[in-house]
Amino acid sequence: MAGMTGRNTPAIVVLGSAALDTARRIQAHVPGARIHGLASRVDAHSADIAYDDFGAHLRSLYVSGTPVIALCAAGIVIRALATCLADKGAEPPVLAVAQDGSAVVPLLGGMSGVNVLAREIAASLHIAPAITTSGELRFGQCLLAPPEGYALADIEQGKRFVSGLLAGETTRIEGHAPWLDDAPLPRAADARLAVHITPYGAGTATAALTPDDLVIHPRCVLAWLDDAGIEGDIAERVRVAMRERGLAPLALAALVAPVRQGSLEALTEAAHALGVPLRLCDARPFDAASSNGVALHVADTPVDALAIGRARGTLTVLGLGPGSADLLTPAARRALDEAQDVLGYETYVRMAGPFRDDQCVHMTDNREELQRARRAFELASEGRRVVVVSSGDPGVFAMAAAVLEALDTGRADHADWHAVKLAIVPGVSASLATSARAGAPLGHDFCVLSLSDNLKPWSVIEKRIAHAGEADLVMAFYNPLSKARPWQFDRAMEIVRQHRRAETPVVLGRDIGRPGERLSIVTLGALTSDLVDMRTMVIVGSSTTRTVGNWVYTPRWYA
Repeated sequence: MAGMTGRNTPAIVVLGSAALDTARRIQAHVPGARIHGLASRVDAHSADIAYDDFGAHLRSLYVSGTPVIALCAAGIVIRALATCLADKGAEPPVLAVAQDGSAVVPLLGGMSGVNVLAREIAASLHIAPAITTSGELRFGQCLLAPPEGYALADIEQGKRFVSGLLAGETTRIEGHAPWLDDAPLPRAADARLAVHITPYGAGTATAALTPDDLVIHPRCVLAWLDDAGIEGDIAERVRVAMRERGLAPLALAALVAPVRQGSLEALTEAAHALGVPLRLCDARPFDAASSNGVALHVADTPVDALAIGRARGTLTVLGLGPGSADLLTPAARRALDEAQDVLGYETYVRMAGPFRDDQCVHMTDNREELQRARRAFELASEGRRVVVVSSGDPGVFAMAAAVLEALDTGRADHADWHAVKLAIVPGVSASLATSARAGAPLGHDFCVLSLSDNLKPWSVIEKRIAHAGEADLVMAFYNPLSKARPWQFDRAMEIVRQHRRAETPVVLGRDIGRPGERLSIVTLGALTSDLVDMRTMVIVGSSTTRTVGNWVYTPRWYA
């Protein structure tokens, strides 16, 4: 989309089902946009993401830099975001759209393309946008929001320039600004005011600037770091090199480093500090002398940083929670939105959707964990943003351990895997979700065990159950019963009964957090194998676990 930059995809926020038709029309014309619906008013299947509090959700999106298309009255949006407004130059686009699609009002983000986005949405709805920016109305575009690949040097200086034009001044263009070729600007060869398109800062090639000129820097500078440059404060080393050449910091397009150095976190931090992407190359992509470990290349036009080398790949292992969208963490949602590739067991991948057309989905059998982890590393080492999904929490009988095992066993043959930026994003585990539905059976010391003997001997499982029973721990059992091992659950409970009274509370949670969830509370004496299956979480209380009404809890004290 012409009006959007960066990786944040727009959020179409609706308050009720009456706005859904308009939301879907907008979504069809805004690549990557997701519909966010108020959980109490919008059916869960009608929205991509559910939220509970409009104001809090809107502020969270705004602070994260997410463009917001709110299908509601403009006043509601303004009041919700009022406390967040500070830096005009850093705010994302925010628009209010009438629920019936009859009006599009850009509210915030003039520096980040809100008017361009408003025009595109309005065109898709066959209406005119309610643009009120005086400079854009006069000259057909926002002069203070240059296109991708260019950066405004100084907003206050830019305001003075536009004010001068609106007051009747003329201007001239110094440098290459193709997007202004057809703009109806009042031009004169001898104009006092000028638009300067230059990578150089004040005091060098732009020494003739006046305080009211418009200065725009093309992002045309590449900074290459050789081995000597990857020491100390990398960002400051690059800044010094830029100053020595008279180059403006905003002209920097990318930080480029050798692939073999890609695992250095200091490089990622330096790129973040400089506000540019980090790109990794096998060799320097240009010929230039190096000074203090930094070589600079100044191109004639803006550089497409994404065409240089590759990014540092990321591999995020995340938990989807028990299955409901409202129990998916915001960090997991962001990782899914940013992913280029999503891998996982088919059931869990489908839970993580829907996906955009530009996202690649890799679904595999549940027994192919190591192969899946290795494939994820292969994709990430190519510079891609990869996500591996698990249900619940990825570190509890799930993919985080498999991913780390793949990294451990592949270290000799796949050194490039260690350059991948690896992150583990937690989720709400089935044991925690079931416990919360029942009350607080995990309120004191507890352990989590799997009754599956696919990856460990049954004798080990029996020993651990006996020790946990003797230690008087609350026990949460995953994978309690399958058709392949119908007798093992009963045997496990025989061992538990050696250490627990028959009246001990037992919580059974099936598909908690998913459609058709079922919760029941029985006693250990009444517990039989026909009450459970592989999708049931079984929580057996300790000697202190008790019930109060329909709730189960384990006191935090211990007698």
